[in-house]
This record gives sequence, structure tokens and C-alpha cells, in this order.
Amino acid sequence: METVVHTVIEPGILYFGTPVVLISSVNEDGSANLAPMSSAFWLGWRAVLGLGARSKTAQNMLRTRECVLNLPSDSQASSVDRLALTTGSDPVPAGKRERGYFHVAGKFERAGFTAVPSETVAPPRVGECPVVMEAVVEAVHPVGDDGGVVAFEVRVQRVFVHDSVRLAGSSDRIDPDSWRPLIMSFQKFYGLGSQVHPSTLARIPERLYRGPDIDRARGAGC
Repeated sequence: METVVHTVIEPGILYFGTPVVLISSVNEDGSANLAPMSSAFWLGWRAVLGLGARSKTAQNMLRTRECVLNLPSDSQASSVDRLALTTGSDPVPAGKRERGYFHVAGKFERAGFTAVPSETVAPPRVGECPVVMEAVVEAVHPVGDDGGVVAFEVRVQRVFVHDSVRLAGSSDRIDPDSWRPLIMSFQKFYGLGSQVHPSTLARIPERLYRGPDIDRARGAGC
């Protein structure tokens, strides 16, 4: 077997590929903000979200402790891209202004999305996104030494899905062959390819992963 040699490099970003999330939050005046991001991962019914500490979304989440995580499909890349380089902050922060950002108040309208009232939190859901999760902030962790990035730990309270991505014959499972998430990899949009191989982990029933946050979520919004 031929030996493959690694080369040391210093890329400016390490976005090797994660799902795009549209985070909806509520501004000080009660209006809705909607912002795309892709520094997110899930653990049970919790998510960790990496955001710029000075972003409007981060400020809203710190103030209200609520958000909605809207997951677009790969067919919605154009709508998501209409939100690129926009910010809910007015005036635009200097760092974002240098990168070409500009203020937009009506984010839902700009993207062509419908704001749907949520059940357990104030921020609205995106009606067109196939997967939507209402969530509350449980903890905030600083990342790095300059204070520019924070990691939000949020707990999901409701999961909503379009029937098109549900697994046939199951009430609580997503069909991975129907769900086509929009992926961000090094500032470019991608979809998923075909299945490579069934994972051995698929032998474990999903119900065995159910944690206490699911029971806790049932009482939210009552």
C-alpha cells in the first residue's frame, strides 16, 4: 500500500461540513430575527451552538434565553443565501461591516419564509423548514481568550417535522433517506450523497437513546 504523506497547513477556518441552522430569536422591540449558522451539533435533546458574542442572535438569546432551530433542506439553499451578509444589528458592528454585512429588519420576508407561532417559546418557527426545534438556553460557555465567540447549550422542548421526512410506520423517527439537510462546508453549500453503507450502530433501537429531557419537554408550554 502506498504511503500517503500529510502536509502541515493553517486554514483560516475549520468548517469541514455541518448542517445549516436558521436560528430565530426575538429582538428588543418584539420583532423576529432570523440568522443562518452552521456551528452546531446535537447531544440527545440538547444542542451546542457556536455564535459570535456580538451578533444580534447571541444578544437576543442571552436576553430572552429562547430560540428556535430551523433546519432547511438542500432545496432551500437559495432562500438561506438571501440571509447571507445580513444582520439584525443596527448600526452594523464594525467587524461585520468590514466583511460586507448590512442591516435587514425583515429577515423572514427577505428569505421568503413564513413565520409560524411557536408553542413553548416566543420566537416564531420557519414554516417551510422540514425540521424545527423550539429550545431554551441552559448554559453559555465562552470560547477562546478574546471573548468573541460563545457556545450556547440549548435544551429542545418541541420537535416539529414535515410528514415528508417521517419514517413510514413510525410516529417518532426521521427517515434518513427522505431528510436531505443543507450542509455548509468551507463556505459552500452541499447536500448529502447516497448512503455509503449501513452503520453497525443502526442495530441499536433509537428508543434506547431517549433521555430525561424528552419527559421534561412534555410539560413545556403547558
